[in-house]
Amino acid sequence: MNRKVGDDIIANMSETSYIGVQFKPIGKTYSFMLPENLEVARNELVVVNTVRGKQIGRVTAVNLPQPESPSEVQVIERVANEEDLQRKAEISEKEEEVVSAVAKYLLDPGHEGIKVVEAEYSLDYSRLTIYLNYESSTNFNPRNFIRDVSHMFQGCRIEVRQVGPRDAAKALSGIGACGIEKRCCSRFLTEFGSISIKMAKAQDISLTPMEITGICGRLRCCLAYEYEMYDEALKNLPKKKKVINTPLGEGKVLQIMPLKDSVLVDLPEKGRVEFTRTELETGVLEEKTALKDVEDFTFSERDEDVEVVRLESPKPREEKPSGRRDRRSDRSRQSGQSQNVNTRDRQGSSREQNPQNSRRQRQDQNSNQQTRQDQAGQPQEQRKSNSGRRRKSRPQRDQSTNNPPQQG
Repeated sequence: MNRKVGDDIIANMSETSYIGVQFKPIGKTYSFMLPENLEVARNELVVVNTVRGKQIGRVTAVNLPQPESPSEVQVIERVANEEDLQRKAEISEKEEEVVSAVAKYLLDPGHEGIKVVEAEYSLDYSRLTIYLNYESSTNFNPRNFIRDVSHMFQGCRIEVRQVGPRDAAKALSGIGACGIEKRCCSRFLTEFGSISIKMAKAQDISLTPMEITGICGRLRCCLAYEYEMYDEALKNLPKKKKVINTPLGEGKVLQIMPLKDSVLVDLPEKGRVEFTRTELETGVLEEKTALKDVEDFTFSERDEDVEVVRLESPKPREEKPSGRRDRRSDRSRQSGQSQNVNTRDRQGSSREQNPQNSRRQRQDQNSNQQTRQDQAGQPQEQRKSNSGRRRKSRPQRDQSTNNPPQQG
């Protein structure tokens, strides 16, 4: 009897079909059970029961294999109608109001380092889930938070869920650290896998924090895109800093190039030489194929479908006189030179015309020096009298020198 019942259960489970439902545009896909009397297609909206209450989701896959724990899979309630879609639009507006109200509350002192990411109402307004981003080390008590904001959102059960920095960056979206218009997590990544520094080392990427971390402050998700290919290639190549035998002798591995399936070896006598994996395994050097020359395609000028364009090197420019400015500069130079010549001529002529004045100046200088020497040996009273006499006699001598002798 029990065996028969067990066979019936297995038969019923094999007949049921499973579909994948997505609640966010770029989100995780969850498995749900499809009733026998209900048929759905891809991109169709359905109403399902979840842990957070009734939600509207989009069908992304049909005829999925049976999950590992089928007893935990929920059954789809119905296909969404127009009333459900209108209520979903109203809920979206209220969720934005909740986010703004919580963000204003978190501005108060004591909530540093806490950010609201998004809010989510159930389809029947019975539950409200608020997603917050904060570090575990932050002194934050979710119970006190719910108690403080419960008066703002009455008539529903409030839940608080902590999201990591990656989920927060995905919800906010924006430009990626590499400069891409929209981050990978907001474009096509539905789940976050584990990223380690080992992936960056295997791909020979610089370990500078600015080059391997994303906007979220964690290691970039793109480090896992090509890691498997690098890992498989590195298994067949020698490790770095290892001494190996090559067709040209022993050498030390300096660099590994997985994409080229080769290594760079430092040989004592020949320097750095690149060897492929087949050369290391067989011990025979392969013939290096020379690069092919690019063929010179010539087109006839008569061909109507082809437009021939000739690029000629530009001719060097000839220096031309600038015109008025050069003439003005030449005139200024000539006038400056003529002024210097005139000043020199004037000085020479003045010296030639007044030889007597120059002689008288020299005689005056000699007489002044003699008087100073005589005064050094005289007493102080006699010096005063001599100085007075000299002051009085100077204007008479100057007058005599300035007035020319009268001719009879």
